[in-house]
Amino acid sequence: MGSPEFSVPALKALVAAGHEVAVVYAQPPKPAHRGQKETPCPVHQAALELGLPVRTPKRLRRNEEEAAFFRSLGLDAAVVAAYGLILPKDILEAPRRGCLNIHASLLPRWRGAAPIQAAILAGDAQTGITIMQMDEGLDTGAMRLREAIPIGPHDTAADLHDRLADIGSRLILRALEENPAAVPQDDALSTYAPKLSREDARLNFTRPAAELERQIRAFTPWPGSLALLGDVVLKILAAEIVPGAPDAIPGEILDDQLTIACGEGALRPTRLQRAGKAAMSAADFLRGFSLPAGARFF
Repeated sequence: MGSPEFSVPALKALVAAGHEVAVVYAQPPKPAHRGQKETPCPVHQAALELGLPVRTPKRLRRNEEEAAFFRSLGLDAAVVAAYGLILPKDILEAPRRGCLNIHASLLPRWRGAAPIQAAILAGDAQTGITIMQMDEGLDTGAMRLREAIPIGPHDTAADLHDRLADIGSRLILRALEENPAAVPQDDALSTYAPKLSREDARLNFTRPAAELERQIRAFTPWPGSLALLGDVVLKILAAEIVPGAPDAIPGEILDDQLTIACGEGALRPTRLQRAGKAAMSAADFLRGFSLPAGARFF
């Protein structure tokens, strides 16, 4: 049970290891690309390539027909990875060994929808994968396995996404084979990673430069990090932290290198993109587009 690219390595690993995958559940196809054609999600596409049956219900809550089908499968276990639908009690309890979730954080830290981004935003030194025995709470189930990796100073969410997806595909095979003991989470240590939206992309230059640099890495590739100056919208793809200037106004461009004053320190974009244009280095951008010192991003 999964939908985005993060879930695909686990599905392929299960098949490669010889597990019998009775059915794949994924989010329903959605309009995508310029033609807004109904397009299957990555897990759906991978399942079709593997010759596996796919079901795409819009909901599982109060869906007795789907619950009856699910029970009829006689499953040993269900593997869940970023599926996107809430699993009700009758689904959670149907497999003999329940539902095992591949969660992209070291639970109980960063329960919720965006754990990879939250770990970078907070400046965490590490993140990882937890294989969790699902219950009716939001990522509150007992832990079966955990594996940590460091978060490097230049790591983006995209970098961690790929590493964690690979770790998850390996750990779920171990969990199914070894059936390790379930260790309850300490709720007192829990933190929450809310779902992101496009509105989160805008950079607020009243915040410290260190926070904004982490935001840029955390929001790569989505929802991105946007800086607005009049009708100019820049998507900042990478930046470095540099000293600020006394009495500078947050958002003010300080020099010909596009250094931007922040609430604390300053941010110097090193790679950026204008709407509808190719990504480029800041140096290449400034050769063709002038943003004078004293102008201000809002």
